[in-house]
Amino acid sequence: MARELVVLGTGSQVPSRSRGQNGYFLRWDDEGFLFDPGEGTQRQMLFAGVAVGAITRICITHFHGDHCLGLPGVVQRLSLDRVPHTVQAHYPASGREYFARLRHASSFYEVAKVAEEPAYDDGPIASGPFGVLTALRLEHPVEAFGYQLVEPDGVRMLPEALAGYGVTGPDVGRLQREGLVEVDGRVVTLDQVSTPRAGQRFAFVMDTRLCDNVYELADRADMLVIESTFLSSESAHATTYGHLTALDAARVAKECGVRKLVLTHFSQRYDDPDAFRREAAEGFDGDLVIAADLTRIAVPSRA
Repeated sequence: MARELVVLGTGSQVPSRSRGQNGYFLRWDDEGFLFDPGEGTQRQMLFAGVAVGAITRICITHFHGDHCLGLPGVVQRLSLDRVPHTVQAHYPASGREYFARLRHASSFYEVAKVAEEPAYDDGPIASGPFGVLTALRLEHPVEAFGYQLVEPDGVRMLPEALAGYGVTGPDVGRLQREGLVEVDGRVVTLDQVSTPRAGQRFAFVMDTRLCDNVYELADRADMLVIESTFLSSESAHATTYGHLTALDAARVAKECGVRKLVLTHFSQRYDDPDAFRREAAEGFDGDLVIAADLTRIAVPSRA
């Protein structure tokens, strides 16, 4: 199944001709996580080919406008399209009043179900077949949380071992589900024909100064989506207003063993994306992506 990030917007507080406000859709097998729907998210989803019915969870990091002003349109569209499943909504509990205002910003006929599950403190906030979703508090002028999605560890089947033990067809699936299977009078166990495979990790870090939880969220992430509002020439400004520079983000990725680094949330003062690439390359020599609106970025697979 597909695991990819669909970038809906990469700007910060003020959109530009080439960058809309924030918006990120993570397709994760049967789940669809919509992160920080800024102004215009519903229209960007249309351009990106993301149906509102694909959303299963909405995750808001904080209640500055560029991270949440698209919520009214998305919520109303859920009802307009009569999306049958419940959509879970996660956000800082201190912003419950803001969420209520946004959710009911205007009159509409509400038929879709949005279940609010706010984050009160650091820790897991949801779990299921997709893995565990954790929220950790960040450092910003208003309360903000970052999100980490961790898939359960699994196994990788070894074709040669399966053939050697004569395990074929439906027996392979039964072996994965039950842990053993009998073939020609002999019991074959899962560990005889497989090797451990670590689950995939995704991290989403928006507006924050450097703090311990930035590193905790990014730890061993296969994909880290992280703000880099400023270049290091504005590092003092970044610290004052609770943001990161491209070099900050790159160094976090390097230290945490990130496989794919996705930089986004660029200040409108910059019109050269390559400047962020050049600066980040000073601190991170792995797979680096400077996010652009309406692009798709595959989550690196694990063997």
